[in-house]
Amino acid sequence: MGKFILKRILLGLLTLFLVSLVVFAATQALPGNAATAILGRDATPARVAALTRQLHLNESAFSQYTHWLGNVLHGNLGISAATQEAVTHYISGRLANSAFLVLVSALIAIPLSIGLGVLMAVRRDKPTDHVLSVTTLALAALPEFVIGIALVLLFATNASHVLPAVSIIPPGEHAWNVPKVIILPAATLIIAVTPYISRIMRAQMVEVLESEYVTMARLKGLSNRTVIWRHAVPNAIVPALQVSALQLAYMAGGIVVVEYVFSYPGVGAALVDSVANRDVPVVQALTLIIAAVYVLVNLLADVMTVLVTPRLRTAAR
Repeated sequence: MGKFILKRILLGLLTLFLVSLVVFAATQALPGNAATAILGRDATPARVAALTRQLHLNESAFSQYTHWLGNVLHGNLGISAATQEAVTHYISGRLANSAFLVLVSALIAIPLSIGLGVLMAVRRDKPTDHVLSVTTLALAALPEFVIGIALVLLFATNASHVLPAVSIIPPGEHAWNVPKVIILPAATLIIAVTPYISRIMRAQMVEVLESEYVTMARLKGLSNRTVIWRHAVPNAIVPALQVSALQLAYMAGGIVVVEYVFSYPGVGAALVDSVANRDVPVVQALTLIIAAVYVLVNLLADVMTVLVTPRLRTAAR
């Protein structure tokens, strides 16, 4: 098991290295001079030259990359070109807000998705199954911004003004101190990811419920609840866990759209602002952090898959 985890960690580090190359190349390929874009057209040549030196834009691409990567490995993400403060200080609060939003969404979405998948499989070909299948299929076809706007129209307009349409958090506060503003963004993420996990869980449960060992368990006189939750669900949940990991990783990137729709002060809004301001250090840092979250979530999914699957657990030893 230790060798398996070590191999996955090394592959994750290789992935992050390749991502760092892509991110750096993408920021280098942006048209124009970043220093001029940040300072504006009215900036004096002396200020442009000073900022160019500060951002190491006067050096070769290889030198800029090694300097940036060396700082990242030492925990120094650089200085924001737009705000002139440390990137770590600038994004720390936003990272906490985004992490809280994803955590709340995941804690609700994953159990809800598994429960819906089990319900649809148990009620296969019955009205409950048909209604939930059509509903999840329709929701899966909707992009996040459509879901978010629909929730705003339903709960944050004159029709039913019970929740804030914009997630305004006072300076110095965090999202968990103002729980009301997180309801609509979290609901948007939950509605966006639940259909995929629930449909995978349903398909796998249908297959497991038709298997021989489930039939044998029923013939032994075990109750329907015992057959479902002790025999069927543990054997059907592995694909759902893998899809859940992909959806959590998707949240790390898809949260950009949701945060922009609700003006939620997280990494998504920070990434949009930094791209608009040509704040290269912040763009590089946030993109690398999102990639690291993606790698970490997939690593955890692989480990969980091995732990809940006896055959894979034995092979990993």
